[in-house]
Amino acid sequence: MKQPASGPKDTLFIEDDKPEDFEFNDRVVEVFDDMLDRSIPSYKEVIISISRLLNIFLHEGDRVYDLGCATGSTLLELSRLLPDKGLRFIGVDNSAPMLEKARLKTELFSKQDAIGFQQADITSMDYAEAGACILNYTLQFIRPLKREEFIRSLYTSLRPGGVLILSEKTIIHDRGLNREYIDIYHQFKKSRGYSELEIAKKREALENILIPFSSEENIALLKKAGFVSVAPFFQWFNFASFIAVKAS
Repeated sequence: MKQPASGPKDTLFIEDDKPEDFEFNDRVVEVFDDMLDRSIPSYKEVIISISRLLNIFLHEGDRVYDLGCATGSTLLELSRLLPDKGLRFIGVDNSAPMLEKARLKTELFSKQDAIGFQQADITSMDYAEAGACILNYTLQFIRPLKREEFIRSLYTSLRPGGVLILSEKTIIHDRGLNREYIDIYHQFKKSRGYSELEIAKKREALENILIPFSSEENIALLKKAGFVSVAPFFQWFNFASFIAVKAS
């Protein structure tokens, strides 16, 4: 997708002072697209892979929910990649600044007829008869004790044959491998222009805010909710994406 100018560069953690806990406030929104591009390995390739899966499983006119949609980049790309199914894309987020930027981007690309947004707590909405629900690096910010009930509610909301797409940062229970994967990820971030100080401060700010599960724990969570088919479709060290299919 041809994106507009990427906007301000992410320099939130460049100063040498103690970081506050991470939150999706106005300062983060301003640099969020650059943050995603430089922090999430293969972010655009994952969205392309999602479009291929949705093309297989979705019906004409299905509703697709992006939960924790942020600035709307995923839905804009999906609407470009899947123009012929008459899909209705709905982004849900609890951050008003995120949604304001998402709406501006949607208007810029004249996608208002295909993409809508709602400000809400994603864990308390009804997604009845959805064809697909997407959780791209969102579940990891929900408290672990609430995840099982939330995933079960999404399973119930999906139409028969509907799919849940889950992308997450993950952990490895083998401590040695987990450390190596984290080191490789930090090298990736350095290659995208982040300094050691920025990496360390971002990690500190996210501690106890972003709580990852292992791939095995995520798969078990999806199966326990009732999904008949669960499988990974992407992995890059400690990042993974899964598809979960509801029985027809």
